[in-house]
Amino acid sequence: MSDTAITAPTTRPSRVATRRGVFGWVRDPWRKPRFLQTLTWGYLAWSILPVLIAIMFSFNAGRSRSTWQGFSFRWWYQDEFDSLWRDQDLRRAMVQTFRLAIATVVLAVPIGTAFAIGIDRWRGRISRTANFAMLLQFVVPELILSIALFLLFNKVLKDLFPLGTYAQIVGLTTFQLSYSVIIVRARLLSIGPEYEEAAMDLGATPGQALRRVLMPLLMPAVLASAALVFADAVDNFVTVRYLSGPASSEPLSVKIYTAARQSPAPSINAAATVMLVSTLFMIAIGWFLSRRVSKGDTSGADAVFTGL
Repeated sequence: MSDTAITAPTTRPSRVATRRGVFGWVRDPWRKPRFLQTLTWGYLAWSILPVLIAIMFSFNAGRSRSTWQGFSFRWWYQDEFDSLWRDQDLRRAMVQTFRLAIATVVLAVPIGTAFAIGIDRWRGRISRTANFAMLLQFVVPELILSIALFLLFNKVLKDLFPLGTYAQIVGLTTFQLSYSVIIVRARLLSIGPEYEEAAMDLGATPGQALRRVLMPLLMPAVLASAALVFADAVDNFVTVRYLSGPASSEPLSVKIYTAARQSPAPSINAAATVMLVSTLFMIAIGWFLSRRVSKGDTSGADAVFTGL
């Protein structure tokens, strides 16, 4: 047998490498998405840089909100009159903001979860009507809903729910309810009724199947909806503005809007920073807890039935 020389196959020059010019780069399907990267980073800079500048000037040593005069906590707690912590109006508004947000979560999330389970498990014309009403509430502009609630509380229910804290809680719960319903129902659609039926086949009552099987499976969606409702309630302006009564019922969003039209101190920047950090913190906590709870799903749903 004759010896034959084995040579490595020569690599053909890539078609991509042979292309030249701008048109060749545009037609190249494997090129790096430079335009999309530039657009994304430009959008992030446009959105985040003004917020970061506003946060930075909350630590400004001077009163200017455009000229940096050194780092200080003056507008947080050091200034005797105008700092966020020592200004009674801002401190009261901060407490009112978190009071409304917590009360909205406590009311909207359980009601929304129960509503989502009801319209998912209950079939019929009434269920479809309730589902349509919920979706309609989700798409109705908040301004229209706020005006309607203002007229309702101010004309019809003024003795039961006067304008102020209670009216704001009811209005926020009405508006935020749809977020919880949509998130929990999306989770319900991915779960299906099989786990509840399996639990009842093993001897559980419908109440036990709901409490010990379905609710643990729904917990990631419930936590996610709670974080979203809290964040949106803290940032809400339209509903709480229309339903606010005395000055003590005005939250931070209303105070910031009112002060921004004048010549406010940088303590307003500190108040806006508190709102931003609190919403980001709650969203991060909700994401973390949701991930921790949903880890049990990766090993199978059999662990849910261990307590039956």
